[in-house]
Amino acid sequence: MKLLNQSIKYLSSSILLIITLWAVVFYLNMLQEIKDSIDEGLENHKRIVIQNAKKDPSILTKKYFDESFFTIEEISSEKALSITDIYRDTILYMQDFDDEEPELEPVRMLTSAFQIHNKYYLLNIANSMVEEDDLVKELLFDTIWLYLLLVFSTIFINNVVLKKLWDPFYNLLHQLKTYKLESSQKLPSVNTQTKEFLDLQQGINDLLVQNRTVFEQQKEFIGNASHELQTPLAIITSKLELLLEKEQLNTEQANTISDVFQTVQRLIQLNKSLLLLSKIDNKHFFNNVSVNINKVVKESLEQLSDFSTYKNINITFNQNAILRSNMDSSLARILITNLIKNAILHNVDHGELNILINSTSFEIVNTGINKSLKGDKIFNRFHKSNALSENSGLGLAIVKAITDLYHYQIHYKYENNLHCFKVDFHPVQ
Repeated sequence: MKLLNQSIKYLSSSILLIITLWAVVFYLNMLQEIKDSIDEGLENHKRIVIQNAKKDPSILTKKYFDESFFTIEEISSEKALSITDIYRDTILYMQDFDDEEPELEPVRMLTSAFQIHNKYYLLNIANSMVEEDDLVKELLFDTIWLYLLLVFSTIFINNVVLKKLWDPFYNLLHQLKTYKLESSQKLPSVNTQTKEFLDLQQGINDLLVQNRTVFEQQKEFIGNASHELQTPLAIITSKLELLLEKEQLNTEQANTISDVFQTVQRLIQLNKSLLLLSKIDNKHFFNNVSVNINKVVKESLEQLSDFSTYKNINITFNQNAILRSNMDSSLARILITNLIKNAILHNVDHGELNILINSTSFEIVNTGINKSLKGDKIFNRFHKSNALSENSGLGLAIVKAITDLYHYQIHYKYENNLHCFKVDFHPVQ
């Protein structure tokens, strides 16, 4: 979620909480104010009723609520003395001018007692609260509209005003996403007067300058190491070949020189693999083009045909679709070749090797040792399923480095005595 949307989410939640608390307090205060106002009116009505009862004794016989909203009942002196003015909310059957018959409606009632001519009376005065309830509902709706107005105002301000404020940040972020140490020369920069963004730009540029320096040093080291190691290894290989061509060598000497020659060859291959891994890790290969994976598989099978024929491997190649992916063509060949070579190398004589290509994946299934490999270790560098194996243990590590570079997914599973490696590509649309 974008930073702007995050701020909207938290700001809206905070406003909702504040408005909700404010609405509750406001509602309670308004309700209390309304009741206090009604109570004052009931008190005033009480005085008027008592004054009128002194003038007109017939009022003292009013037993039912009508349009005057009060009743009077004669009571004993003991009961009258025990009564204090009581205000309460209740409901009564009342009939307004627009009602066909009486309906239950909320009222505020005052219960009191008074004395006239040594007689005591119980007085109940009611005041309808229908209009007051309508007022409270109106206040509730007004509060909801206020909240919606604040939220939409916040979204508008956030997307118009604050978005412009955050534009330098997103511009800097975009430049960082497209920045490449191996090719980008211009450092990211933004046009802003905001101190925090300027500090961020300076900090990022300092880190990029340091990383570029380290990258160039590593690149130079890899080139020097490649040259310095390959030259003496090539000389050693040539010398050993000359020694093997001499006829005066006895069998033991020839075998010793042959062992040394094979060791040097493995050292040459190990040097190439380590240099390749280092280049992949430092993204020296990033000349991305649309690569036809089907074509790469066919070429790899042809190159390894002698190897597979020697082990009598039965190979089947099924193509359900043409798979294309944006990647460096040389890395694509290395990825596919290493997987096929690994499947042949660790296969059994007269074994099976099945390759399947779908629109989004490459899958290779082969026979081999009758147990599952260690899925959490097979892609580690120098890991060997067979400790006595003479291979470098870097083939699958190189495969994993390439898939990680392009954010592909590689999976391993062992089912029905078959080893399966599957690579999920990002196909070209």
